[in-house]
Amino acid sequence: MAESFKKSIVREYFESIVIAVILALFIRTFVVQAFKIPTGSMEENLLIGDHLLVNKFVFGPTASRSERAVLPVGTLARGDVVVFKYPVEPDRDFIKRVIGLPGETIEVKEKKVYINGKPFEEPYVHFLAPPAAQSELHEVTSFDVRERYGPVTVPANQYFVMGDNRDNSQDSRYWGFLPRENVKGKALIIYWSYEAEREDYQDEGAGATLKGLVSVFAHFFTRTRWDRMLHQIH
Repeated sequence: MAESFKKSIVREYFESIVIAVILALFIRTFVVQAFKIPTGSMEENLLIGDHLLVNKFVFGPTASRSERAVLPVGTLARGDVVVFKYPVEPDRDFIKRVIGLPGETIEVKEKKVYINGKPFEEPYVHFLAPPAAQSELHEVTSFDVRERYGPVTVPANQYFVMGDNRDNSQDSRYWGFLPRENVKGKALIIYWSYEAEREDYQDEGAGATLKGLVSVFAHFFTRTRWDRMLHQIH
């Protein structure tokens, strides 16, 4: 009797662990994913060392018809901050803001974005230097895509994305359009922000990881940006 009781307890623990693992995998795969900001391409809105939760349930990709039947697939909107697989290197994740939608014409003149020929206001944009003063006598002659780009038309099922730190962002101006299937999810909230050294996030390898962990343990309270905790991303 005691042996049977012991087996049932062990079985209950085992089943609980299996269920917990399955739920964790489901959440990780379909619902939410952690992501950290390694570069300054989205400053001043997202800083190096910000740790985000990405909502994959909104419009994350689905691999099969059965997944599409169960999971809702929403529509990307202009202004959404999205995490996606970098088209040039799909193993890397990028984060940018959706600017151009399928079928729209995008152009940059004097660092100003125009959509279908109309200027697009972007209060979130950060420039390293102020855009050139607008005047009827001013003519842009630079071939720098930060100053002048397009016009281009966004193909079907693709998007034109840009970083908020407009002068320091590797985005659609450089590598082209973002395919819909590369989008992993929408940036939702900053759950933790740590003021790490820039090289801590740019270096790779086990040595860099160990260095970063040592830094976090040593400076957790002094370098945590407490005012950015649970900050919603817009």
